[in-house]
Amino acid sequence: MTEIDIIKQPVTEQFAEFEAAFEAALSSETPSICASITSLHRSGGKHIRPLLLLLTARACGQVTPAAVQSAVLLELLHTASLVHDDVVDDTSRRRGTPSLNALHGNAVAVLVGDFILASMMIRAIATVDKQIVSMIAALCRDMAEGEIRQLDNTAEAALSEADYLAVLEKKTAGLLSACTEIGAITAGATHPTQLLCRSFGDLMGICFQIKDDIFDYFDNAETGKPSGNDLREGKVTLPLLYALSTAPDAEKTRYLSILQNKQFTPDNTAALIRFAKERGGIEYAERRMNEYKTRATALIDNLPASDAKDSLLRLAEFITARRH
Repeated sequence: MTEIDIIKQPVTEQFAEFEAAFEAALSSETPSICASITSLHRSGGKHIRPLLLLLTARACGQVTPAAVQSAVLLELLHTASLVHDDVVDDTSRRRGTPSLNALHGNAVAVLVGDFILASMMIRAIATVDKQIVSMIAALCRDMAEGEIRQLDNTAEAALSEADYLAVLEKKTAGLLSACTEIGAITAGATHPTQLLCRSFGDLMGICFQIKDDIFDYFDNAETGKPSGNDLREGKVTLPLLYALSTAPDAEKTRYLSILQNKQFTPDNTAALIRFAKERGGIEYAERRMNEYKTRATALIDNLPASDAKDSLLRLAEFITARRH
């Protein structure tokens, strides 16, 4: 039994319901869409976001049909955003397998992403709770805004940690915080508990993205993501930001010049990675990630004792200790 299987145990039945509903939501009679969806399933992840929602609902009381439905909606949104992001970033591989745009072209990938978003909207309309529908609609806008802001930031090169976190909040943390808040809402939790759960998800979203960004400084066959992939796209993440903020001006100037002039040759990308590592950027990013995790687990400690609460704490450890 894997660690994720152990974490799932308090919501095994409901997670199976989610998986069946998620697959049904992606069904189509169009051959190109069917082929594309098959490709997505092959590269599918561990469904961390719906698991987070269902465990939060259980920790706050019970997992209702509304929780399962909401988990489907949020995973559809997440899946569509990945498809569109791969087109924007011209990514050729995801989790070790060819990305949808690499297999079927950008036109099909964009339209499949739109199909998934439309499937989400159809299911959202069937959701009784207008509060949840409103939250997911706002989240769609925020995620798009975060992606555009990240594109804007690539032109600036010299960013601050605050700029980095602002994008992260929109793109990643917002989705995880919606999962935990909606989980609490569907369980009928009090408003203070809903806010506590939202904060927990927000902090875990920050942890998740920092961990992903650290991966970019190491070759990883399991993710299919080559070392320096984000750097070649002009994305300056926390390890490099720290190195730039602490290096002497003479040293920093060389690397800022590479970023500002977008000279991402293999040698320059390797030099940026080496610079970030030698200046302690990886250690700093890990330290910040663990600070956020500590704050997150302290919040969850306020929930009543339960197997679901224990699984949330294990999930926090899994997110920050994962290897891909």
